[in-house]
Amino acid sequence: MAARTLDIETLLGRIDPDADQVERHLWLHDVLEWIRGDAQDAQASVGRVRQMLAAIGRMPELPLRWRAWWQQFITHVDATPLLADYGFAPRTAFASELGHRLLRKWLPPTPETTDLSQLFHLLFPQAFDAKWIRALDPATLQHAERLLFAPATQGAPAQDGQPGLWEDSVAEPAVAPPHIVLATTASAWGQPVATYWQNELIEAIAYSVSQISATGFASEIRMRMAEDAETQRAFHSLSHCMDTWTRQLGIHGLQHPETLAATELLREQLAHCRRAAGTVYAHLAEQGVSVGIVFRLRQMRDRVQRVNELLDCLFSQNSAHSTARLVARLIMVGQERRSVRNLIRSSSHLTAAKVAERHAESGETYITRNFREWRIMLGHALGGGFAMGFAVWFKFLIGTLALSIFWGGLVAGINYAVIFVLIQLLHWTIATKQPAVTAPALAARLKAMDQPNAIDAFVDEVSHLIRSQVIAIAGNLLAVVPCVLLIAAALEHGLGQSIIPVKTATSTMASLDVFGTTVLFAGFTGVLLFASSIIAGWTENWFVFHRLDSAIAHHPRFRRLLGVDRARRLAHWMREHVSGLAANISLGLMLGLTPAIALFFGLGLEVRHVTLAAGQLAAAGYTLGGQVLHQQEFWLALAGVALVGPINVIVSFYFAFRTAVAAHNVPRVDRRRINAALRYRLLHAPLSFIFPPKKRKTPSSPTGSGN
Repeated sequence: MAARTLDIETLLGRIDPDADQVERHLWLHDVLEWIRGDAQDAQASVGRVRQMLAAIGRMPELPLRWRAWWQQFITHVDATPLLADYGFAPRTAFASELGHRLLRKWLPPTPETTDLSQLFHLLFPQAFDAKWIRALDPATLQHAERLLFAPATQGAPAQDGQPGLWEDSVAEPAVAPPHIVLATTASAWGQPVATYWQNELIEAIAYSVSQISATGFASEIRMRMAEDAETQRAFHSLSHCMDTWTRQLGIHGLQHPETLAATELLREQLAHCRRAAGTVYAHLAEQGVSVGIVFRLRQMRDRVQRVNELLDCLFSQNSAHSTARLVARLIMVGQERRSVRNLIRSSSHLTAAKVAERHAESGETYITRNFREWRIMLGHALGGGFAMGFAVWFKFLIGTLALSIFWGGLVAGINYAVIFVLIQLLHWTIATKQPAVTAPALAARLKAMDQPNAIDAFVDEVSHLIRSQVIAIAGNLLAVVPCVLLIAAALEHGLGQSIIPVKTATSTMASLDVFGTTVLFAGFTGVLLFASSIIAGWTENWFVFHRLDSAIAHHPRFRRLLGVDRARRLAHWMREHVSGLAANISLGLMLGLTPAIALFFGLGLEVRHVTLAAGQLAAAGYTLGGQVLHQQEFWLALAGVALVGPINVIVSFYFAFRTAVAAHNVPRVDRRRINAALRYRLLHAPLSFIFPPKKRKTPSSPTGSGN
């Protein structure tokens, strides 16, 4: 029978101090489940807490049984892991924590444990538990404290030596904590022994501070901190402050001025350690970001916050309220700890920002702001289209080799990758590859929206970007179609027949039908374009983080093989081009291999790249001859190609822009104002999105002020 369907008297009557560990924990689980109810109304749960306290007051024998049960509970569980470690990774590595969270989501917890942090998830599985605990009013909390946890002289008589939550001298836990038991220290100095709850808090503080020190002394953190002496000594001084705090607490107790002064000194040193660790971010921003290091820094920052919360609870004058607040906080931490999405977002945020920043730097070169840049972009796009014409024909030639699906896809991917790299080395351009790097450049402008006329400047940047995309696509298409036709004519003249069978040409044209799957596949190709930019950013970050440019320039083997000057030039060239190489190679392989891999899973997934699609349609049209212009299928395919380009660009740009905006934390209010300004510009100067600007300034929007 579910606990929530029982009446509270029956549930309380089942308390058994002599039950085994599992049954004790399951009884507590049932009580909390009854309090939770349907998990819809926090005040209803608070009402059930009051109802439970009233029922306990009507059952005179229950306080004795409860105290015996509580003594058994606290004797056989260790609360230190809950207070100090709950919500933190057992190993300071991103990959292991990701696996740990997945296991926590998939595997149920067991009540057969002495670790209170493991039991805590079973007892409080929902975020709603934090709501009803926070909703407990002071009167209810004080009533619960007096009734359930007051010393024997203040409430119902306790059995021999059985303490309440706030009482002195508890039995040693089943699993001895690894740190100093401050109660023992206090007793040695002639002070009152710490209560059970205070002792657990002190143990947790000692454990947490040791973890903070360990992180600060880790070589990968220490070597990236600022080099000033104050920063370097921050974690050395933390150990001294902790020793001083422990000593003052043992000599004087909690509320003595010396102890309070040592506590403030400990808080200040923790803040100093947090600032010292924060200097690592500056190093990461310059030398490359590591998700693992960012993860460790976030763990340390959260541990500093946890120590402050534990200190607040330890020195609070209202123990019941502070304990309830801490428990609610731990529940929310547990909810966050189970979220895989939060882990990835929090740990990769800095990396995403760095990738966006590096793309913004390279993306500036793809945005045209005047007629001269617009004309140069057209020339680069014509060159890219010319090279893509050869990629189209190589793809058709690969189809004649009768390779297996995988090897055919791999060879096709290598074909695309080689052509893309060639285009990069010749400084030409492919239109659909631009949005992934230009979007971060655009998003970078959003960081200064509080400046005067910032909105108008941003809208100008949007018009420059769209204009650049339009001319780049036009240049690619103006070159790829004639190039494909010329190659087709040359092959036909040399071989005496068309290299593409009529059946292949017909199926190629049908696959581009605007009413078919062309639009869907074009959107998917846009995702691949965005994915290649992410791969490029991560590869460049990895290259910089591991200082491979320095290794190439200065490693003795490279110097002997290439010479000092050539090794240095190669290092500089790799540093400048590693992102482009990664983007082009990854995109080429994805365009070739994705259909093959999808077919392995029974998915007829294809890629639709506007330049390749236009070239394929031109090749198919040449094979079918002039009569194809009179066929409806040709015009439907042409309409499909016309849609492929905008969809490639829009999808790729959308994901890249959203990623960059999230990385830069652009507020929603700015987004609404930007949308209004864009609509205004589109209505009053639509041609500014297509043609280079004239000397006359485009109209400003009513929201042009950044204030």
